Amino acid sequence: MTSLPSFDDLPPVKGMPQGCAWGIFDKDDKKDLLGTLNLLTPEVVKDAVAEVRQGVSISLNWPIGSIKIPGFFRKSICHNVMKLEDPASGSPYGFDDELEFNTQASSQWDSFSHFMHLPTGLAYNGVKPTIDAFQTPKTAQHLPTLDHWHQRGCVTGRGVLIDFKSYAQRHGINYDQFSSFRIGTTELEAVAAWQGLTFRAGDILLIRFGVTETLGQMTGAEQGIAMSSGKMCGLEGSKEMARWLWDRHFAAVASDNTAVEAMPPIIDGVEQPTHELVLHQWCLSLLGIPLGELWDLKALAHACRASGQYSFLLTSSPLNFPGAVASPPNALAIL
Repeated sequence: MTSLPSFDDLPPVKGMPQGCAWGIFDKDDKKDLLGTLNLLTPEVVKDAVAEVRQGVSISLNWPIGSIKIPGFFRKSICHNVMKLEDPASGSPYGFDDELEFNTQASSQWDSFSHFMHLPTGLAYNGVKPTIDAFQTPKTAQHLPTLDHWHQRGCVTGRGVLIDFKSYAQRHGINYDQFSSFRIGTTELEAVAAWQGLTFRAGDILLIRFGVTETLGQMTGAEQGIAMSSGKMCGLEGSKEMARWLWDRHFAAVASDNTAVEAMPPIIDGVEQPTHELVLHQWCLSLLGIPLGELWDLKALAHACRASGQYSFLLTSSPLNFPGAVASPPNALAIL
């Protein structure tokens, strides 16, 4: 891990901007599909287990369907329950259910295939995704989709929480969650210092803004109004932020907002359309850093604040199906 080149020293990749990690994790002439999850080595995992001191586990999964009317023409949840009956008597003896939902409409991991580098249309490690390639009965060995995570035992590592919401309340920082308010690397370092938190290579970084907490208290109509502007607080979407995330060697990054980074993206001081998201291109496409969104971090924040412990064992097992572009994280923090 310590041998990884810094962001500025990453080897140049033809046709791509400086700061492209394609090929860094390749082995035996095989293109890597896991990105910075490779930092979750057995040694890192064993060290992470030592974070369990209280024996308390906390779910980080916002209920599926919490956003009543998902944006960007995504489907709302559909839960179909079927009665199981004795064919002879017609007497019921149980139930089955079916669930249909968009994987972007609640807590999720984005795969590297979710968002491409816009100038080239390429995903992580130079892959060109297609719908036909995703819709495969078996795991596609060239696509960086979430089913590959299961081949390495999914995600287990040291999670660390940056509780910006509590930090802001304590320091008199007022912000509108449904605005383009954004924080940079200076603020992240300040919160970590305030919490007494030291980062390690292979950490899974979680950032709390309080967005899912607020959305969860709203009706569907209120959610629609709050999110209709296309604005939401988050991390500064910039090359500088991407450099910081890479140089700290985080294995993954997740937050409780809709994009990790603030929306809309701002480039050279000018607001851009949502599809111009900056960190999505840097993290998912160029650096191979998984992004998690809309996680439920309220209970975790309360537990961390009560104990003064902002690091913990984190486990996550996304759905295992071929061509998974995104998935609920099925994540737990264990303190």
